[in-house]
Amino acid sequence: MRKPARFAASTAAGLLALSTLTACANDAAGTTAGSGGGGGGKGEHVKIMVGGLDKVIYLPAMLTQRLGYFSAQGLNVELLSEPAGVQAETALVSGQVQGAVGFYDHTLDLQVKGKDIESVVQFSHAPGEVEVVSAKAADEIASPKDFKGRKLGVTGLGSSTDFLTKYLAVKNGVSVSEFTPVAVGAGPTFVSALQKGSIDGGMTTDPTVATILDKKAGQVLVDMRTPQGSLEALGGPYPSSSLYMSTDWVNGHKDTVQKLANAFVKTLKWMSTHSASEIADKMPDDYSQGNKFLYAAAIKSTLPMFTEDGVMPEGGPETVEKVLKAFNPTIKNADVDLSKTYTTEFVKKATG
Repeated sequence: MRKPARFAASTAAGLLALSTLTACANDAAGTTAGSGGGGGGKGEHVKIMVGGLDKVIYLPAMLTQRLGYFSAQGLNVELLSEPAGVQAETALVSGQVQGAVGFYDHTLDLQVKGKDIESVVQFSHAPGEVEVVSAKAADEIASPKDFKGRKLGVTGLGSSTDFLTKYLAVKNGVSVSEFTPVAVGAGPTFVSALQKGSIDGGMTTDPTVATILDKKAGQVLVDMRTPQGSLEALGGPYPSSSLYMSTDWVNGHKDTVQKLANAFVKTLKWMSTHSASEIADKMPDDYSQGNKFLYAAAIKSTLPMFTEDGVMPEGGPETVEKVLKAFNPTIKNADVDLSKTYTTEFVKKATG
């Protein structure tokens, strides 16, 4: 693999710290659809767990609520938050919620474990993830080939950041046993671990990336916030953030799922015609910590990852399967029926 060029986002200069941003997720998570024109608690109640409400990669969840699109469909959507996608997956499988906003790759992982889960709205065609290296280790880690012997941060063990880190290592000749994944969450906990040397690098998303660059705590090693970045690092489109649900629940509640798809597709279309600043203006005030310009900079860096119609990108499931099979022995030796891991039935009928 060609050595990835390191670069800092053009908006990094002058960024103030956003390190406290992620800490606000659970504050906003306690708000049901009544916040920001979301419906005032009226309508059919649906609970959705998000793998980090304030992460830009999952922005469509809160934005849909703030735009009032759930309530316009007659839904009272309660958004809950966990710091990692794997925890959102657990909440869904255990029946605590009806839907989860997290990475599509969990649907493949769960299928081989006997759980039928499917993506019903695909928010993205790129991971939106960034592999960063600490300032202290920057001279020693020039590419994933140098992961051997390193401690690398992920949001949680078994999370999508864990999956992608392992793939980058294996693709570059480093086995998963030759480095140590460390669960450090996102936001302040990730930044602190990087600064203190608890990790040598790690995988995270905006706004954490913006904070790291601003604090000069690290540098970008692999940038997967765009389709092109996904192609270079992973070999193709990589559908990541999505609304996924139990197949049985979907089949038994098609009217409700259609309403959710209508709302989310309308949001994705709205995002495609509005600027990062306009999007930031719609989000809860505490997400920007009083500085919408800085928050908008973080959004702008990640916007290219989003789809405009919620449809699964062609070839995307195959890329995800290839990535997982590279390091996951359970999936490597299993036959995955990709057709059962997602559906386009609802997004193609969406009246967004």
